[in-house]
Amino acid sequence: MKKYFILIFIMACSVFSFGQASIKDSVIRLSIASISYSYKIPGGDLAKRFYPNSSIGGSYLFKTKKNWFIGADGFFIFRDKIKETGVLDSISTPDGSIIDGNGNYADVRLYERGFYIGLKLGKMFPVWGPNKNSGIVILCGPGFLQHKIRIENPGNEAPQVDGDYKKGYDRLTNGFALNEFIGYMYLGSRKLINFYAGIDLTQAWTKNRRFNFDQMDTDNTKRFDILSGITIGWVIPIYKRSPNKFYYH
Repeated sequence: MKKYFILIFIMACSVFSFGQASIKDSVIRLSIASISYSYKIPGGDLAKRFYPNSSIGGSYLFKTKKNWFIGADGFFIFRDKIKETGVLDSISTPDGSIIDGNGNYADVRLYERGFYIGLKLGKMFPVWGPNKNSGIVILCGPGFLQHKIRIENPGNEAPQVDGDYKKGYDRLTNGFALNEFIGYMYLGSRKLINFYAGIDLTQAWTKNRRFNFDQMDTDNTKRFDILSGITIGWVIPIYKRSPNKFYYH
């Protein structure tokens, strides 16, 4: 069902993108929706916990006739393994295994998960493009970053990490963040090819929000988390249709 909804959404946006606005001849006002992929490298305290990760995101921006942007964006962070060790040592055997409720070795998997949401303000500088609506884009804005260790136990046969118990080991962390982007946006004059690519940076002042069972304490250490990487995105421009005009002689 989800894939059909996404397909309908894409088709609808494509219809809107073929309005009668003259993008080729002048700077125009328009709305821009986008879907993006990023490969990011952690820095600061985040590098002690996680490896480089991927993220999938989206944004909605409004561009003025003077090439200013205002809007919002967000992205979902994921990776299939973590760097931090010892998270489950307090409930593990000497060889690092966890025994489930049936006396067997439990299948426990640790992943990185997180997200960012924020506002955006920026400017386009028309260069190297087919029209004055393409060029270098600089965006920045405040937001909120959250990340944690996702603990999965297929079958939920290990009570030590079942239900709310897993919250004592997931290191849920969040806080205020800033995000910057600098790159190039291409809006084709024929409205068929539209994309952007550039460097994406995030700095966050975060804090652990859990009581850690393995440490039997709350970690109040203030963290400084950094994400930096490359982002590429598919742009869906939504042009305002020009009104019909009639001339009489």
